Amino acid sequence: MRVFITGASGHIGLPVVRDLLAAGHQVTGLARSEASAEKLTSAGAEVKRGTLDDLDGLRDAAKNADGVIHLAFKHDLVFSGDFGGAVAADLRAVQTMGEALAGSEKPFVNTTGTMLLAHSVHGRPVTEDDQGQEGSNPRVASENVALAFAKHGVRTASVRLPPTVHSSLDHHGFIPMLVAAARKNGFAAYVGDGEARWPAVHTLDAARLYRLALEAASPGSRLHATAEEGIPFRSIAEAIGRGLNVPAKSVGAEKAGELLGGFLGQLAQLDNVTSSARTRELLGWKPTHAGLLDDIAEGHYFRNPA
Repeated sequence: MRVFITGASGHIGLPVVRDLLAAGHQVTGLARSEASAEKLTSAGAEVKRGTLDDLDGLRDAAKNADGVIHLAFKHDLVFSGDFGGAVAADLRAVQTMGEALAGSEKPFVNTTGTMLLAHSVHGRPVTEDDQGQEGSNPRVASENVALAFAKHGVRTASVRLPPTVHSSLDHHGFIPMLVAAARKNGFAAYVGDGEARWPAVHTLDAARLYRLALEAASPGSRLHATAEEGIPFRSIAEAIGRGLNVPAKSVGAEKAGELLGGFLGQLAQLDNVTSSARTRELLGWKPTHAGLLDDIAEGHYFRNPA
């Protein structure tokens, strides 16, 4: 299968590229810089230079592929405070590629996150059957727009990633940000009692799920890339504290933004226990790599400061 991937040089995208190539697929990755292009070329993929704003380029690449995986997101805009701009760019890209694939019965795997349901489901794990309500989280629209193409001859699937996709390849995600905050503050912070839980998955297990989704997911599938359903945030902070030899401390909600950063300070308070039982059953996905706390204990997050 000839596969086009956005976000192909990222810490999740590059392992997806390698997994696809190892399985015999041909891969073309979107690259917005020479450094990204070199990563893809070294991995054995072809390169299409461009950005998410190059809608004509996205349309052509999707139309000429046998399947599409959309991983790119403008995280730089998110952390600069323009979450709305990042969401709008993502929606334009999803709409453009979906329209290019309409009527083809080709696979289109989109990406959202488990946190889009953190405000909607309480008292039980989030499941693949749960649908976000537009207005509760801006990224719900991306999932709904993509999955709507299942009614227009596209084999769409949406992979919901947990907030922690962890491994030695992760240099800019939430765990490196928490490590950097702990270094700066002199302690690893958690909010209140620290019982808010985050799901997690190893990068390589997530990459395998993307390939399985591309190859076999049914049209309109919602898939959960969660190897661990929910780890108490206090446990994450304590693991970071051990790695840096600093204490873990509780802070009030009013201090979370100051100590962790506004965006991350809000996420640290969200309980997001998420099941992947349906995903495992449908696709035979079996995570095999280290869990989050063991991965933190391995030490690479402290050798590679963000």
